[in-house]
Amino acid sequence: MPMPTETPSAAADAVLDSLTARRSIGLLQSPAPEGGDLEKILQTAMSAPDHGKLRPWRYVLIRGAARMAFLQVITEAMRARDPEVTEAMLEKQRARIHRTPLIIAVGAAIQAGHKIPEVEQVLTVGAGAMNLLNAFHASGYGAVWLSGANVYDPAVSAALGFEASERLLGFLYVGTPVEPVSPAPPRPDVQKFTRDWRPA
Repeated sequence: MPMPTETPSAAADAVLDSLTARRSIGLLQSPAPEGGDLEKILQTAMSAPDHGKLRPWRYVLIRGAARMAFLQVITEAMRARDPEVTEAMLEKQRARIHRTPLIIAVGAAIQAGHKIPEVEQVLTVGAGAMNLLNAFHASGYGAVWLSGANVYDPAVSAALGFEASERLLGFLYVGTPVEPVSPAPPRPDVQKFTRDWRPA
């Protein structure tokens, strides 16, 4: 019988190393995952904890020529919120959208008044988005989760097809990192955020 090429502990270490090495990468270029590769990555979001099996995940993929229409939506929203918005601010959005091959609008379909609290429904979507970020990293791609005023603008949400009961939570910008990529920044000491509970 052939011997396994990787022990269970080595496989676990590889997964943990990937998780700790993940970082947000904002400077991206083509290509982004597509076809079966993208579907496999998106499937990881469906593995997030989902109390009540409400399936609140909503993802809108913005790619190809649709990115230019998205840029128009963002530009109009920014000008509507602030008629004096600077050209530099608009150019920053324009450059990011032009160079990023895949943008994923992350939304939550909230069931108000449900026995499952709204915060748990939002956490499910957040957990799914984190799975996506880890999966993109593990697959050799870069990604960054961005929020800001455009995320919370009803005009942007409506333009992307989100319904009144759905909540836009952020945008995942996905592509291939532009070299060179700096290493992941130092992480906080876990001991500062962890404690053992001792009953009184």
